[in-house]
Amino acid sequence: MSHEGVLEMMEEMGLPFAYDHFVEGEAPEPPFAVFLYPRADNFSADGIAYFKKNELDIELYTDLKDPELEEAVEAVLLRHGIFYGKSEVWIESEKLYEVLYETEV
Repeated sequence: MSHEGVLEMMEEMGLPFAYDHFVEGEAPEPPFAVFLYPRADNFSADGIAYFKKNELDIELYTDLKDPELEEAVEAVLLRHGIFYGKSEVWIESEKLYEVLYETEV
């Protein structure tokens, strides 16, 4: 999936989103999302990157646990044929839940 495809998928989620982070002081009220490509996991052949594959992290931030919103995000991922891993953490300093979806595109 291209970067443009990822942007379209993020828009389908219906949440404010940014790449990597929002500018300090400009983050919207939760819920919101950020996404980033933390690393590449390319397949090499004959000394070149024969098949390029980027890891994609989508971080969903909420101030309250919101299973319905998580299901809506997951429905968008499934519509796009995206297999994902999911984890969750409470960020005490921010008073936010982060639900992390890890996948490859």
